[in-house]
Amino acid sequence: MQNQRNQRNQRKFKISRTMLSGVLCFVGVDAFAQTAAAKNQGAPIDEGQIQDVLVTAQRISSLASKTPVALTTITDEQLHSAGIDNPASLGARIPNVQIDGAASGMRITIRGVSSADTTAKGDPSAAFMLDGIYIARPQNQNVSFFDLDRVEVLRGPQGTLYGRNTTAGVVNVIANTPGKILEAAASAELGNYASRKFNAMINLPVSDALTLRAALTSNKHDSYLINGQGTGYTMGMDRDDAAARLSAKLALGNSATLLLRYDHSKVNDNTDNIVPVSNFYSADANANPVWNDASTSSRLTNRFVPFNAPLQIGYSKATASGSGLEFNWDFGLLNLSYLASHRNFDQAQHVNFYYQIQPTVAIGVRQFFDGKYWQDSHEMRVATKGNGPLKAQAGIYYFKEDSATNSTFLDLQILGLPPYYVFPMGPSIAINKAVFGQATYSITDRVRATAGVRFSEDEKSRIGATNFQQGLSFNPATDLSLLNAAFLTTHKTTWRVGAEFDLAPESMLFATVSTGFKAGGFNDGCIAGSSYKGISCPAQTAVPASALYYQPETLTSYEGGVKTKFWGNKASLNASMFYYDYSNLQLSGVVVINGAPRFTTTNAAVAKVQGLEVEGQVIATSSDRLSYSLALLDAHYATYLPDGATSWADKKLDRSPSSVVTLGYEHTFQLAAARLKASFFSRASGAYKISVPSQLRQYPVPSRTQSDLSLSYRPDGANWNIQALIKNLENKVVPIVIDSVGQMFVSEPRSVGMKVDFHF
Repeated sequence: MQNQRNQRNQRKFKISRTMLSGVLCFVGVDAFAQTAAAKNQGAPIDEGQIQDVLVTAQRISSLASKTPVALTTITDEQLHSAGIDNPASLGARIPNVQIDGAASGMRITIRGVSSADTTAKGDPSAAFMLDGIYIARPQNQNVSFFDLDRVEVLRGPQGTLYGRNTTAGVVNVIANTPGKILEAAASAELGNYASRKFNAMINLPVSDALTLRAALTSNKHDSYLINGQGTGYTMGMDRDDAAARLSAKLALGNSATLLLRYDHSKVNDNTDNIVPVSNFYSADANANPVWNDASTSSRLTNRFVPFNAPLQIGYSKATASGSGLEFNWDFGLLNLSYLASHRNFDQAQHVNFYYQIQPTVAIGVRQFFDGKYWQDSHEMRVATKGNGPLKAQAGIYYFKEDSATNSTFLDLQILGLPPYYVFPMGPSIAINKAVFGQATYSITDRVRATAGVRFSEDEKSRIGATNFQQGLSFNPATDLSLLNAAFLTTHKTTWRVGAEFDLAPESMLFATVSTGFKAGGFNDGCIAGSSYKGISCPAQTAVPASALYYQPETLTSYEGGVKTKFWGNKASLNASMFYYDYSNLQLSGVVVINGAPRFTTTNAAVAKVQGLEVEGQVIATSSDRLSYSLALLDAHYATYLPDGATSWADKKLDRSPSSVVTLGYEHTFQLAAARLKASFFSRASGAYKISVPSQLRQYPVPSRTQSDLSLSYRPDGANWNIQALIKNLENKVVPIVIDSVGQMFVSEPRSVGMKVDFHF
């Protein structure tokens, strides 16, 4: 125990010393920034200066450099240049963010905080939003990027203005809206793994009052995995999706606008994305996982042939559609906005699982899944206008998700289960209602104070069953059905207070204290004496309330930072230090209960997170541009007993490397009648862990570097350009999800592509 305390104190001293160095760096840079700003006041902005980006991180428009939030904005031009066409590719570009696009659902980890429950009852810790609309299902979050304006990633709790499930942060994908100029664009790309991508857009001003915009995309590539099973079946980690978006903007007089959106997408790929854990790890004498040395092709090969089950071709078929309405009305001193949306998501899957029942014994398990999800959301907000000292906004929010799912597992007879182990679930209903407000008051021309509050109420309910069946259809004479029924209401008031101080026109300090909240929930089972549709819950199969329900996840965050531009606006630095105090952190995994595997969520008692983030860019010359970031993180459990007896105190949270450094460099060669732009980006990440608490295991992922290269050519005055891209130059892959049955999803190998863009 004394050694643990010494190690903890040493770690705290080390990161505190690093933070102190960072603070001294901030002070020095800001002193220089004041001098530079004073010399350049009134100087015209030119292309050699860093251009500010207009963001809506605080739900109203503001410059990114004047927004007191740890925020990274990636513009459409940056997305396009880097070849980022889905959210999973974003994480490498943002400090202390990891986004994994597994087939089971997208996992967003921000500052070491994540969620593994991608089922219909689960909630993510970071909110994913499309044009301000919360997308509830992680399976529907890994959308294709096309015709976007920007992506905003907010780190830290956003419990006042965003509210629902934002303890870790927010990823907001913002599409282009109809504009006043007639224009069109198209791009086509070919690459390895038979990759084929196509995008197109047209913007049409119909009249002074009405403008229309349409965009579409298609993305395909063959499997990244190698079939070593001898079946000849194609494997997963392929891609076959298409999406389209229509939008119309109507001016209602001089003071109001109405924006209508509709999007539709379909996915038709293979969900056999799994490889055995032995592709990456062996076990030591104590059964702890040890990283293996192996080639990338070996890691991507699935050689597992089950002795108990036939192998079949896997598939996933999913469709999603959404309609949205955004109304804005300027009526003098106030602006009224109303945002509404309805979305549908349907998914059908067949997966061949690897299920490890002993360290050296695994069986095959087939799963058939069908799910249907509906969600509606409404938000109305009123915000002040004008140049007065007070800027405020207040609003109300309503969200409802309704879902029905059915999961059927086969081939578990060796565990004493019947031929069909079935989970019919639904209706599963989640309702969130909230009222919120936030105000910023300018105490002086350079000092501002902010206070905000939000009251949220979450209602959750689910009716379903765990069926032990002899056939595909339930037979009451031969089969057993256990009730899954739970109802829970939780509520919380979250708040935020902060202060800002302008050191100079292009330099700002900020500090905030804020709270976050993620609703509680429930596991499979029922309370003794309950019943539904003829299924009762007798005492012998009932679950105690302490095991059925888990508590809300709460967070208090302390953060301070600086945003500055200097060297005549040719360099920028954004930095923040933070400390989190988490209570009841929600952790999920498969646990065997009464001889049957169940997906269960429990609460970790306390977790602590502290860190430092620095990012910025430098325009060294008219032809050279640098971008950089540094992230230091100490995210660990303070008290946690995963099995009720074994302490995980001081163990690191998942996907939380102690340090990550990124560096990007771009150089433009001016040729006789063209421009050639070469760019390089590299991310060096420290080692981290992926946990399976139910088995008391933490799988190590070693430190690594991942780099991208790009070369583009555009003739002077031309409306087209051609670009070559290499992503993951090192061609290294790592696990992105590891579950308790010994199977894993892995990252993508090296990809190479050639793209042609046209703009008319």
